[in-house]
Amino acid sequence: MTAGGHVVRYLSVADYVVFSVLLAVSAAIGLYYACTGGRQRTQREFLMADRSMSVLPVTMSLLASFSSAITVLGTTAEIYTNGTMYWNNLVSSVFSMVICSRLFLPIFFDLGMTSTYEYLEKRFSKSVRRLCSFAFMINMVIYMGLGLYAPALALSVVTGMSLWGSILSMGIVCTFYTTIGGMKAVMWTDTFQVVVMVTGFLAVIIQGSIEAGGLGRVWEIASQGHRLEIFNFDPDPRVRHTNWNIWVGGVFVSASIYGVNQAQVQRYLSCPTLAKARTALYLNIVGIAVITSCACLSGLVIYARYHDCDPLLTGAITSRDQILPYFVMDILSFLPGMPGLFVACVASGALSTLSSGLNSLAAVTLEDFVKPWLPKLSDIKYTTISKALVLLHGVLMVLVASFASLLGPLAQAAISVFGMISGPILGIFILGMMFPCANSTGGLVGLLSSLVITLWIGIGSIVWPRRRWMPPVSTDQCPVNLTATNATGTDLHSVAMDTTNVTQTTLLNSTLSSLGGNLTSGTGGLNYPPEAALYQLSYAWLAAVAVLSCVVIGLAVSFLTDPQDPREVNPRLIIPIYDRLFCCLPEKVRKVLRCGVRYGDEDADDTKAHTSAELEEEGTMTKDKTNSKPDGTAQQQEATSL
Repeated sequence: MTAGGHVVRYLSVADYVVFSVLLAVSAAIGLYYACTGGRQRTQREFLMADRSMSVLPVTMSLLASFSSAITVLGTTAEIYTNGTMYWNNLVSSVFSMVICSRLFLPIFFDLGMTSTYEYLEKRFSKSVRRLCSFAFMINMVIYMGLGLYAPALALSVVTGMSLWGSILSMGIVCTFYTTIGGMKAVMWTDTFQVVVMVTGFLAVIIQGSIEAGGLGRVWEIASQGHRLEIFNFDPDPRVRHTNWNIWVGGVFVSASIYGVNQAQVQRYLSCPTLAKARTALYLNIVGIAVITSCACLSGLVIYARYHDCDPLLTGAITSRDQILPYFVMDILSFLPGMPGLFVACVASGALSTLSSGLNSLAAVTLEDFVKPWLPKLSDIKYTTISKALVLLHGVLMVLVASFASLLGPLAQAAISVFGMISGPILGIFILGMMFPCANSTGGLVGLLSSLVITLWIGIGSIVWPRRRWMPPVSTDQCPVNLTATNATGTDLHSVAMDTTNVTQTTLLNSTLSSLGGNLTSGTGGLNYPPEAALYQLSYAWLAAVAVLSCVVIGLAVSFLTDPQDPREVNPRLIIPIYDRLFCCLPEKVRKVLRCGVRYGDEDADDTKAHTSAELEEEGTMTKDKTNSKPDGTAQQQEATSL
């Protein structure tokens, strides 16, 4: 079948068989863990995998949790469109993971919490904890729904695969194995799905390189098309990608994921020891390098094929995110089952993120909302409620995916808003863990202010986008019968494009070719508001702005409203940053830098040997005791008992 001059190929029976095998194996893993071991009858097993997982599945699950379909489709499209600067994220990711392993991980592992946000109540107040938990839940449900819808849409447009069939099949299978198999099923399916993702990428890279004439030729074409850019030290914060905003700003983005995100912390805590959790995180660095490099190489290989006949300009696809599935159907459809392997690759990226999200949502909902409301239920009942919460969030995820087609441009905004939330959450954890003088009022005001600032800048940049330079694309070598993109948004697969738009697009790109690129379609002649300069800030700086605003405003408010006495803060809630990063300094100097926090007190050292169950019981007893104490001594009593 043809559309707009292009041959539209559909999946074969063999392709659907390969895709079905992926779903069947994932479901089988869930059934296995539902029928073996403790059969997911306790909270500890269902949510934390009995804290007995080995390094391999934890490493693979950490890798899979945020190696989503967005990575599979979005990163390749990013490299194809804008070049290789995105590859620099590997540097910031490595640096961030090392920091997280030394600073954040010991705190959470020592406290043994199921919900990350429980820390915020111990350090600040219930209000801060509930606000962060609620923001995480709302954004995660929306993100998962759109994360399910986006790859399904891309696959349906290019491969002819049923949109609703892929949404329902992936949504139902993911909810099924997460509900019955718990954290163990999630981790082992993640392991299987990572293998499928890498296999799919390798198929694209190998066959694409063969078609292009080898990786050397791929690299040469990318260089000629201005796609090879590794170093750009432009200090302008408005430039989309530079080494500064990727290396520095990217550290904050990665830290918000690997340092304080519930899905990741939950995986750390499933390890029996801190040493194994650290090993899993360090090995994850290797996995991130492999996945990111595969996605980037795939983008370069795709550019080598379409550098002189861009599918978006010719009307073969309707968005850049469809470039990878279009490429697969173009060069791999002659091999039975290979397009199906790619579909399984995209589905694996989606399933791994969705299952991790469902499990973490169940944990947060149970610990932060259900238990305070129903504090005296048995462990079996809490476990049953956890499974029901996974099912509930799974249904909500599918519903959001079903309505995503009605959102239009708002879908892009909703995904962007998710990223805007992670920065302020990282900021409140840094404020609490590194600044013992911050009080609960400063924490709440700092968090709210940071949320307002990042949402204001982030949404403003969506409403008032700016024109920016992009590397060139071309249709010079396209067959004569191919047509250009229709600016009116007409269905590109059923109606030929207006040739006037070809001329306009060609003239625009010809004019800009002397500059080595072209411009995005921005807002044309719209008048920008006075504050539009803020909206031009690169998205890569947004997390850093969020953290900085939360810390600065939080500290300012704390000092204006009676700062917290560091001597009364439980030292287990504060990162001994100077002892860990500057251990070579004299003890007298480090003592001053501790700001009065009682690191090394005998009471604090003794409590570190307690199990998580004993800590939870002790925390309950402490709260009961402090309720009967005068307000002035309550916090000191809690710190001493812990």
